[in-house]
Amino acid sequence: MFRRRTQSTTDDSPVPVEDPKPQGTPAKGRPTPKRSEAQGRRRSPVTAPTNRKEAYRQARERDRLLRERAREGMLRGEEKYLPARDRGPVRKLARDFVDSRRLPGQYFLPAVLIIMLASMVPFPMEIRRVVLTLYTMSLPLVMILVLVSSFYVAGRVKKEAAAKFPDENLKGVGFYAAMRSSQIRRLRFPKPTVLPGGKPVPVKK
Repeated sequence: MFRRRTQSTTDDSPVPVEDPKPQGTPAKGRPTPKRSEAQGRRRSPVTAPTNRKEAYRQARERDRLLRERAREGMLRGEEKYLPARDRGPVRKLARDFVDSRRLPGQYFLPAVLIIMLASMVPFPMEIRRVVLTLYTMSLPLVMILVLVSSFYVAGRVKKEAAAKFPDENLKGVGFYAAMRSSQIRRLRFPKPTVLPGGKPVPVKK
């Protein structure tokens, strides 16, 4: 008997053809992304919080950084970080006018403090009488001097602001300058940007 030769079975399943388009190529009909946009997407880290506690921590950290940035900006006198009452070129002119001069108002509180402390020291009776007399006489004189200085500052600032900024709102600028002139220089806010005499404050490195 003749045996039928066994023929090798052939695989008739279709062979997959490789996609000629490289991966990452945008689909047909879509615009090719710019290199800067693609690099930006690759560089941006994914920092999504994993739970509610982590989300609260990240929110607190963001708020803290924003507060620190705003505080530093206010101390530097940056316009966008200042309160509404300190914004604008008119208020900047008033601050520079006051800060560039040595006015009696800035010595009012230190003078009152020195006079009060001197009146409390247990001097001998003769010296104590002299100190009390000076205290009762000098305090009203200092207050009058401060009031006169405040009216002078308010009038000068309003006049200069009206001449330099005729289209700006000048409401309250005189009172603003007068109040600043009665403050101790180191406690003024925003901080002075000019020295007595008009020179700018040197920038600390």
